[in-house]
Amino acid sequence: MSTTAEVLTAAEERMKKASASLAKEFHTVRTGRANSALLDKVMVEYYGTETPLKSLANISTPDGRSLLIQPYDKAALKDIEQGIHKAQVGLTPNNDGSVIRIVVPTLTEERRKELTKIVKKFAEDARVSVRNARRDSHEALKKLKTANVSEDEIKRQEETLQKVTDKYIKEIDKMTQDKEAEIMEV
Repeated sequence: MSTTAEVLTAAEERMKKASASLAKEFHTVRTGRANSALLDKVMVEYYGTETPLKSLANISTPDGRSLLIQPYDKAALKDIEQGIHKAQVGLTPNNDGSVIRIVVPTLTEERRKELTKIVKKFAEDARVSVRNARRDSHEALKKLKTANVSEDEIKRQEETLQKVTDKYIKEIDKMTQDKEAEIMEV
């Protein structure tokens, strides 16, 4: 049988994970500026095995508009190039025989609006996760009501749970607002 404190700790842990997951998703959304996180989801077929690009190469941003990929094994250049194409990240790799350069194009107004919609969807998914954590914890607290825990204690813990929920929803809203501003910035 868990205690009210354990229920709240578990809820906050789930909410924290939802927020962290959202931050990770936001890193993969293109903002018109070069960022190595744009290539985080790229998998490369390397000697018959799907391998993350970041394990096969050093990815750097020499300036605000381009990415430079320096493979640890020069023989993997073609595979890396194909992996980037397959990942459909909207970037075109230029292979010069020793490194791959990617110029990050500036975003059109239409594309910025599309990306804003994607950001809002990611944020809503995170909010739903936070609310689900609250709902599950609320139900767990109700079950504790029958197990020698006073109604006053349950009521206090429910209020605390709501404050924690509000904190994470506010954090998600702030992250979303910041990302939207970053995308719409010209």
